[in-house]
Amino acid sequence: MRIFLTGATGFIGSAILPELQNAGHHVIGMTRSDAGAKALEAAGVEVHRGTLEEPDTLRAGAEKADGVIHTAFDHDFSRFVDNCQKDGRAIRALGEALKGSKRPLVITSGTGLGNAELGKPASENICNTAHPNPRVASELAGNALLDAGVNVSVVRLPQVHNTIKQGLISPLIEIARAKGVCAYVGEGLNRFPAGHLRDVALLYRLVVERAEAGARYHAVGEEGIETREIAKALGRGLKLPVVSVAPTEAADHFGWMAIFAGLDFPASSKTTQQVLGWKPMGPGLIADLDSMDYNAMAA
Repeated sequence: MRIFLTGATGFIGSAILPELQNAGHHVIGMTRSDAGAKALEAAGVEVHRGTLEEPDTLRAGAEKADGVIHTAFDHDFSRFVDNCQKDGRAIRALGEALKGSKRPLVITSGTGLGNAELGKPASENICNTAHPNPRVASELAGNALLDAGVNVSVVRLPQVHNTIKQGLISPLIEIARAKGVCAYVGEGLNRFPAGHLRDVALLYRLVVERAEAGARYHAVGEEGIETREIAKALGRGLKLPVVSVAPTEAADHFGWMAIFAGLDFPASSKTTQQVLGWKPMGPGLIADLDSMDYNAMAA
C-alpha cells in the first residue's frame, strides 16, 4: 500500500515508519521542515510538505495514498483544548480526500474515551462522547466521517514509552526537576495505562492493514501503573525525594498537568489482542524509567 503518514518524524510516527517499510509498504511522510524532509529522504520515504494548520496540505497527501495513518498532533499542552479542536479539523480534511472509496483512515485518540465508569478499565467497545477529555474532538470527527461512509478506525493511546519519552510522564520529570521532589496526588493509587513504542508501532500497521471501518483499538501493554510507583521510579532516577501532594494543592504543584496527575484511567486491550493477534512484548513502563539516562535527558 501507499500509506500517507502524518507525524512521520515525530516520536510515534518515526517508529511506525520502519514498521510499514519492513512490511513492504510505500510511505509518504508528512513534514513541515527542511530537516524533517532530509531525514525522511534519508530513510527512503516520499516526502510530502504539510502542516496541521493547513488542511489543504493534508487533503493533498491523502489524495495520493491508498491509506492514511494520522499521528500528527500539537503537543503544546498549555493549549490542549485548542489543539484537540485542530486535530478534529485535520481529521475532517483527511476524510474529505477519502470519501467515496474504501481507503482506510487510521486516526489517533486516547484510551480515556473508552471509559464509561470511573475506576473501571476503558474498553474498545465504548466511545464515551461525554468524556471531559478534550481529545473527544478527534473521535467526534471520526464518527462524522464514518456516517459519511469513510473507512475510519481509531488507535487509542496510553502513555507510550521507551527510555527517551513516556507520554505525560515526560513533563512530570520536568516538574520534578523544577520542584525538587517527585510527587503523586493523595495516596497515589490512581493508575496510568502504558504501551511500549515498538508495540504501538506494530499495532498501527496491523490496524491499517485490517482496514475495518468503525473499529477501535487500544495500544495498551499494561492496564494501569499506580502513580506512586511512577513517582518512586522517577525518584530513583532523579535522586529526588518522593512526596504526596494533597488534591487541593495539585494545581499549584503540577500546573497544567494537574488535570491528569490525579486521574485514574486504567485501560484494557483484551479485544485488540483477540481481534488482531497483537501481543505486547516491549519492556514495561517502570523498567524503561529505571533504564533511562536522566543526565543525558537533562542535557
